Amino acid sequence: MRIITIALRLFIIMTLATGVVYPLLITAIGQLAMPARASGSIVSIAGRTIGSQLIGQKFEEAKYFWPRPSAVDYNPLPSGGSNLSWTSSELRQQVTKRREMLINSTAPSGDSIVPIDLLFSSGSGLDPHISPEAARFQISRILPARGLDAGHRNELIALVDSHTEPRDLGFLGEPRVDVLMLNLALDSLTASPEK
Repeated sequence: MRIITIALRLFIIMTLATGVVYPLLITAIGQLAMPARASGSIVSIAGRTIGSQLIGQKFEEAKYFWPRPSAVDYNPLPSGGSNLSWTSSELRQQVTKRREMLINSTAPSGDSIVPIDLLFSSGSGLDPHISPEAARFQISRILPARGLDAGHRNELIALVDSHTEPRDLGFLGEPRVDVLMLNLALDSLTASPEK
């Protein structure tokens, strides 16, 4: 009976420590140290929530930068990759179709080298970032879709460069661009009176 009592006490203590105290402590530290990130990095405009900087969103209109493909159609509930291997004929067909669509959408540039992150989905299917190269690749499609001439190319390149996030701590990961934030900046840029 003594062992059962000790086990029950230990169970209650560990449940409180790991199920109540620890989560509340970590939540409090997160809210104090980085409140925006701890709350999901929600992006709002005029009181209307339009997305999160942490979760990729579907942009299909030609006038926007497109994100990486998503195996889960940008649905955060069943997040995950396609689990298709490099030898999969289905993956090969998907990549070929994406490549053709991207090349055709940027036909005026004649660019046939598509950045790899526009061809393959991320492991989570929800990556909010693309490479700066993937963003620059799309400028040829965005210019005519927004009614801009080739003279605005350098302006859009500068926009991509200004939204490029460096490697974490200077050596972890790769430079990247948050697609949602870039598209919001693009809307602001092209909505200005001089455009």
